[in-house]
Amino acid sequence: MSAQTRSEIADLLAAHGLAPVHRLGQHFLADANITEKIVSTAQVGPGDNVVEVGAGTGTLTSALAASGAKVVAYEIDERLRPILEDVLQETDVELRIEDAAGVDFGAALGDGPWVMVANLPYNVGTPLVMDALRFAPQISRFVVMVQLEVAERLAAEVGSPHYGLPSVVAGIHADATLAFKVPPQVFFPAPRVESAVVVLERKDPPEHAEQAIALARAGFGKRRKMLRRSLASEVADPKGLLDGAGIEETARAENLSPEAFLRLAEFL
Repeated sequence: MSAQTRSEIADLLAAHGLAPVHRLGQHFLADANITEKIVSTAQVGPGDNVVEVGAGTGTLTSALAASGAKVVAYEIDERLRPILEDVLQETDVELRIEDAAGVDFGAALGDGPWVMVANLPYNVGTPLVMDALRFAPQISRFVVMVQLEVAERLAAEVGSPHYGLPSVVAGIHADATLAFKVPPQVFFPAPRVESAVVVLERKDPPEHAEQAIALARAGFGKRRKMLRRSLASEVADPKGLLDGAGIEETARAENLSPEAFLRLAEFL
């Protein structure tokens, strides 16, 4: 099946008496060029395992299946089941109607490697990617479409105005790249914000990753304060920790790279 157009998606929904639900972040991809570009960027094909989150009306799901990859597709909206079953009936896709935000992908997917390819609902994009990076090591690559500002946070380096806790989590576990921007008009309905596709290539898991993330969370939780104060909830002697790791006492969380947070955690 070719990628669905805006009118085709509208007709599919109308035929089942449905409309997009704002609280579920439903903005269905309706552009063949963007669909093909996502699949091409994901570099998936026969023999690959793909997990998709937010199958929607199945346009990206169908394109992923057409690549020859094995696809497990999650969709929260039970109302879309008949549309997806019809659209995907001649494909080898395993459809799971459940809330992916509550899924332990590390347990649910089994052995990897896997590639996550998804047009992520705006309301779950950041926490879902961060949790999968931390707790689903068999997902070796992420090619996900999110709000532009989320993509910028995930790909930001220290010194960027977008740098924050998501940047640290992404930087600890992966090499992140903002692949390309996506305008609102390629969705049905069109969102009010620009989107972007971000690629995260997993790195070997570092030691002390969770401790480094805990320190970063404490630091960014009080980002206006110097680390010697903001880390007091996590560390008995913040000044001694900073001195031991070779970090200036006046530093704030936004001044530390993911590697610096790992160095703090190692010293701790």
